[in-house]
Amino acid sequence: MPGRGARRRVAVLAAVLLVVLSACSTVPTSSPTVQITQAPTRPDGAVGIEPLPPPSGVTPDDVVRGFLDAAASSVPGHPVAREHLAPEPARVWSDESGITVLGQDYATVTTDSGSVEVTASVVGTIDQRGVFTVGGEELFTYEFTLQQVEAEWRITNPPDGLLILQPDFERLYERRDLYFIDPTGRRVVPDPRYLIGGDAQPTVLVERLLGGPSSTLAAGVGNRLAGTTLNSTVTVSAQTVTVDLAGLADRPPAELAELCAQLVWTLRPLARSVAIRADGASLDLEGVPAVQTIDDWTAFGPDAVPVDAVGHFVDAGALRTVAGEPAPGPAGAGAYGLTAAAVSADARTGELTDMVGSVVRDGQTTLLSGAYGGDLVPVLSGATLSAPTVAATRREFWVVRDGSAVVRVPAEGQAQAVIAPTLPGPGRATVLQLSPDGVRAAVVLEDAQGASLFVGTVVRSDEGPVALRDLREVAPTLTRVVDVAWRTAGSLLVLAGDADEGRIEPYSLGVDGWGLTDVPTSGLPSQPTGVAAAPGRPALVSADGTIWQLAGGTWVTLLRGQQPLPGNEPFYPM
Repeated sequence: MPGRGARRRVAVLAAVLLVVLSACSTVPTSSPTVQITQAPTRPDGAVGIEPLPPPSGVTPDDVVRGFLDAAASSVPGHPVAREHLAPEPARVWSDESGITVLGQDYATVTTDSGSVEVTASVVGTIDQRGVFTVGGEELFTYEFTLQQVEAEWRITNPPDGLLILQPDFERLYERRDLYFIDPTGRRVVPDPRYLIGGDAQPTVLVERLLGGPSSTLAAGVGNRLAGTTLNSTVTVSAQTVTVDLAGLADRPPAELAELCAQLVWTLRPLARSVAIRADGASLDLEGVPAVQTIDDWTAFGPDAVPVDAVGHFVDAGALRTVAGEPAPGPAGAGAYGLTAAAVSADARTGELTDMVGSVVRDGQTTLLSGAYGGDLVPVLSGATLSAPTVAATRREFWVVRDGSAVVRVPAEGQAQAVIAPTLPGPGRATVLQLSPDGVRAAVVLEDAQGASLFVGTVVRSDEGPVALRDLREVAPTLTRVVDVAWRTAGSLLVLAGDADEGRIEPYSLGVDGWGLTDVPTSGLPSQPTGVAAAPGRPALVSADGTIWQLAGGTWVTLLRGQQPLPGNEPFYPM
């Protein structure tokens, strides 16, 4: 459902439409080019309620509106949409060359020449592989020309691809995550795709997986299905998906295990188990049954968190836990006067092992590092350092120094610069948070227009430095972003300014920007200033110098029935 950001788009649209309607006698002589990417392959079966053909005697405005409504069809070729077109355009129009998702509150203006101009907000676009790209603040405008065909108005210049309204898109299409392998070979990484429902979806999902990750994620992950092909259509019977692949000969067992993990996690929403075959024969992999379930690949889970990953925060320079107890060692006793901290855990045991913390003295910020519960020593300094962050897959912490230089600090070793070619351009980085799998980073960039949310991909190679690449804005309707955290490997929790009320509010959204929704503020004493999240853990915020957790849609104190605990800079170990 659209959140406050969506309502802001509607407000902007309404203002523009007022101008358009007040001057509708002035007809634009040209329209901006509509750039539409390619749409996912559609299934054979119908899904949902099918649109109706145009009735006789309708106006040009009704024909255009009917054409937009007719995009909400699962019938291949969109025959009802073609009935709204003149004969030649109906013959050559392609419904497979793109999807543009428009806001439901659009407007049409019929000009003196009989053309119809459509104005709408752009929610985003979907390319041929099902990858969503969020729309910006710009409005979509397109001028449809019409002519009479046997006394009925018909469109002569339809844009290639589908123009579909957001409610129709949400009804027909589903988010499905493809999963690829992180560089450590220990986790699968989600890559959201949007596919129309129906019996063909299992085959389409596997085809997309064979085709590899989206362009922005590709450099940060591996795909063990590269080089394989489908021998036949993917089938589902008695809650078991059967996938028959060619090209698996001579694959080493470790690679086959990762391939199986990718397939089972990707197909998990469609069935309880997966049977993987190699040229018709059951895949022979020691210790793995012929029919696999998610239980066989739990270790690859994208959202696993350490056993001891209870929330932490800083109170008066001391590190504390959400149980109200001080953390062990001098950091918990307040010996360093910490302003922020991060803690990592052993990937095998879940035990908290390493930590860093920042201190500010004499206008200089210093990062301290050491064992969790032990002594900390200085490892990095700068005029400013962002709050440190850590991923669950590596013993290293990341910060942004002086707003522009990304630095990673291994638990054992020297600080190293991260190449971030796109970081200096958009503005000053105030927040950086690594995803649980360490493949993505959420970054808040501040410039003269405000603070915006970006997501980039962490790229590692056997040789050369680590890079943070392909930063793309994922929530252009949010302004004054102050903090961000990862709820899961594929979703974010954001604190941002509400343009309507001038307040900082929490929002949730997908890693690609889809699904921006409000998060309740009930129970909070004031505006939140910092946020923490982790898979399967309650969200935490700091507000009015105290720490709160989200429980059943309401923010409550950490210790039920007791006063809120004082503190700031909440975080979860990883």
